[in-house]
Amino acid sequence: MGLPLSGLSLAAIFCGAGLGALLRIWFNTVSVGLSAIVPMGTLISNLLGCYLVGIAVAYFANHPAVSSEWRLFIITGFLGGLTTFSSFSAEVVSLLERGQLTWGLGLALMHVCGAIALTFLGIWTYQSLK
Repeated sequence: MGLPLSGLSLAAIFCGAGLGALLRIWFNTVSVGLSAIVPMGTLISNLLGCYLVGIAVAYFANHPAVSSEWRLFIITGFLGGLTTFSSFSAEVVSLLERGQLTWGLGLALMHVCGAIALTFLGIWTYQSLK
């Protein structure tokens, strides 16, 4: 079992998650019409979130004095609320069930490969600006 979280830690996670979820739904709303087949809002949310988590991980690794509440707010809360594995998997399955194998597998590859690449890019960005 993990360490008990303080009220401030819980509030940081709660507030961050709410803001991240609001940004995700905004991406879903403004991206309607970008693609008739692939749901772009979730892809944008996941890729941006992975890029930002790369920056955050690199930043916090180089700034150990930053409070744990900030880490919880940004990584666990905000980026956890922004990114969504469950929506991604549901959208891929929906494409596959409609017989759109190429689009379904392509979307899965874009999410997974893009997420890994953008996390590395986020770390590299931080290191370059340091």
